[in-house]
Amino acid sequence: MNSYGSFPGARPRRLRTTPALRRMVAETRLHPADLILPAFVREGVTEPVPISAMPGVVQHTRDTLRKAAVEAVTAGVSGIMLFGVPEDAKKDAAGTAGTDPDGILQVAIRDVKAEVGDELVIMSDLCLDEYTDHGHCGVLAADGRVDNDATLERYAEMAQVQADAGVHVVGPSGMMDGQVGVIRDALDTIGKEDVSILAYTAKYSSAFYGPFREAVGSSLQGDRKTYQQDPANLRESLRELALDLEEGADMVMVKPAGPYLDVLAKVAESVDVPVAAYQISGEYAMVEAAAEKGWIDRDKAIFETLTGIRRAGAQMILTYWATEVAQKLGAAHSG
Repeated sequence: MNSYGSFPGARPRRLRTTPALRRMVAETRLHPADLILPAFVREGVTEPVPISAMPGVVQHTRDTLRKAAVEAVTAGVSGIMLFGVPEDAKKDAAGTAGTDPDGILQVAIRDVKAEVGDELVIMSDLCLDEYTDHGHCGVLAADGRVDNDATLERYAEMAQVQADAGVHVVGPSGMMDGQVGVIRDALDTIGKEDVSILAYTAKYSSAFYGPFREAVGSSLQGDRKTYQQDPANLRESLRELALDLEEGADMVMVKPAGPYLDVLAKVAESVDVPVAAYQISGEYAMVEAAAEKGWIDRDKAIFETLTGIRRAGAQMILTYWATEVAQKLGAAHSG
């Protein structure tokens, strides 16, 4: 008891008493426009191919990809990040299918552009790993290591063919030194100054990529630890961030999202460009698997993870639940 009445005088629980009150004072809100849908399109299939480790996610045909793009637009999703899955016979050491104007990713970009135009931000994965027979994100030197500078030449070609296909944003994900600057120069050289670069600024060598390898039909043997970042390091991410911005990145990203919220928060505090985070395949798979077992509430877990990523500072979230979550947010708003 104190002179002002019953103790305690400060009761934060007062602002948690009803759903309407909690909603009114919420510090972080999810909106469909925050979301970007990653999507896989596979060459040579007539039906969507389910990805076993990612229930509900498929390798699209060209036709079903178009439908997914329309569905995303209707739900209010802002963007779609496209990943091409070529036929195995087209993979080679240099990943030439990635720079073929008629390669699956370039064809998919044109398909989505024809279907939705500028209503959806069309983004493309700019990396060689889907197209190389060794599965690495670049071309290999004689000793088997990824050759950084030779890979940059390939990335420049990729940027140009993707831009010619009509992409709005390229997403270089290979973690090669100097990739943003080389890609910016390559785009500007062909008059594609308006094509933006979403830099994969902090892409960690993560165990959570496992399901993605199935999704893109990866041929990788070994690991990517010589170019993706060490999970132990945070300051290194800030160095990568400074370099990407100096080279002309329009937006920056942290990947994965959930295990690296501290990195995401540091990046978001440090920049005045939009910040994205990628909720990757393993994060998706864990929630879906635990929900399938009945161990967690699926919908609540999805929204909690996305809210946490948003709260840490991401303005944009790449998530395989993008369209579903946007639809639910829209339904809740209209209700």
